[in-house]
Amino acid sequence: MSKLPPALARVTFPVIASPLFIISNPKSVIAQCTSGVIGSMPALNARPASQLDEWLHEITEALAAHDKAHPDQPSAPFAINQIVHKSNDRLEHDMALCVKYRVPVIITSLGAREEINQAAHSYGGVVLHDIINNAFAHKAIEKGADGLIAVAAGAGGHAGVKSPFALIQEIREWFDGPVALSGAIAHGGAILAAQAMGADFAYIGSAFIATEEARASEAYKQCVVDSNSDDIVYSNLFTGVHGNYLKPSIRNAGMDPDNLPESDPSKMNFGGDSTKAWKDIWGCGQGIAPIKSVLPTAELIARFKREYAEARARLLGSGA
Repeated sequence: MSKLPPALARVTFPVIASPLFIISNPKSVIAQCTSGVIGSMPALNARPASQLDEWLHEITEALAAHDKAHPDQPSAPFAINQIVHKSNDRLEHDMALCVKYRVPVIITSLGAREEINQAAHSYGGVVLHDIINNAFAHKAIEKGADGLIAVAAGAGGHAGVKSPFALIQEIREWFDGPVALSGAIAHGGAILAAQAMGADFAYIGSAFIATEEARASEAYKQCVVDSNSDDIVYSNLFTGVHGNYLKPSIRNAGMDPDNLPESDPSKMNFGGDSTKAWKDIWGCGQGIAPIKSVLPTAELIARFKREYAEARARLLGSGA
């Protein structure tokens, strides 16, 4: 395992709940952190932009109150995701608020920018950059990111196509800092497997859609519960960047999920209102088969911990 910076070293269970566009919110972040995993949300989920100040205040106050009441079980740190693509005209505003509230972890996506890393480092924050291949990983570290999120095949949202085995192996040939692995992880055994492959954390998103705190429609949550990997399609139509989506939501929008056109990547947009056109297209990863019901976040994480302990016991019992 890596030598982790203090903010990450105090996490008691090796999971980062990934930021879910539209879905993540202060309630879900607080529930994740108080259950022992790093909780996160995209800055862009706060709309209008002024709401981000209110949300960061809510999160920091709630976690401080929890830690005061439970000094023996302090909360995990929280993270804010910043989309650094040029289409995000809120980046400077949102990052200034992250500095104001000293957000412990910044997750950067769709581009690596030195000034964002420097802003986080100005107060001791940690920057994790998500990447889909080894070349992007090198660029992120060269520009000052502290760690990497390896987004492998099968992940929800803007997923890559590389096998997790290949991607982690290539990164670990040259990088010994913090690494989280994303891609079809929704079971405690998969969390242990991510560590065995060389990751410090499992990066889990889709499983948290089907939680009570998530700001997803009940139909979306039930679709996650009812689906498996056969119900996922990989397309760049909706944002200009390839990602994984639930086929039933595409059918409901009047399209054939097995015959989608390609989008022009140069027209991708993440900061404006254009995303509203696709608000009912539901992102999701391939690993959702273990998700059998909608649960409180704390119960889902408790299940992960039980499965993780059981998988570890089996491994040790086998003499491995």
